[in-house]
Amino acid sequence: MKAKVSSWLFPDPPRDFPLRRVARSALRAAHILTGGVLLGGHIFSAPDPALQWWWSATVISGVLLFVTDLHASCAALIEIRGVMVLAKLGLLLLIPAASAHAVPLLASALIIGAVSSHLPRGFRHKVLFLRNRVTVDRRRG
Repeated sequence: MKAKVSSWLFPDPPRDFPLRRVARSALRAAHILTGGVLLGGHIFSAPDPALQWWWSATVISGVLLFVTDLHASCAALIEIRGVMVLAKLGLLLLIPAASAHAVPLLASALIIGAVSSHLPRGFRHKVLFLRNRVTVDRRRG
C-alpha cells in the first residue's frame, strides 16, 4: 500500500498530458499578465474593487500552473521551485488582509518569481528532503 501511494505521488517517470507545454505557456502568460496588471494597479492606486478580479485571476492562474507541476509529480512540493511558489502564494494571500502593503508584497512575489524561475535547473529542481527517493520533473516548459 505504501509503495502504491508513493508511486502515485512521485511517479517515475513523471506524468504527462497532451499539450502540456501549450497549456503551461498559456497559464504562464495569463499569470504574468494578471500579476503585472495587479501590481501596476496597486502602484497607481486603482480602487480595490477594480483590482479584485486581477488578484483572483493571478492566484487562480498561479495555482493552476502549479497544479500542472503537481500532476507530473508531487516532488515539486519539496523542490526549491515549489517552496518558492508556496512563498509567492502566501504573499498574495496576505494582500486582502494587508492591502496597505500590497505593493511591497506583490513586488516581493514578482522578485521571487523572476529569480526562482531563472535559477539554474539543477538548483531550481533541488529536492530539499527525500532526495534519493523521488524523481523530479526536469522538463522544460
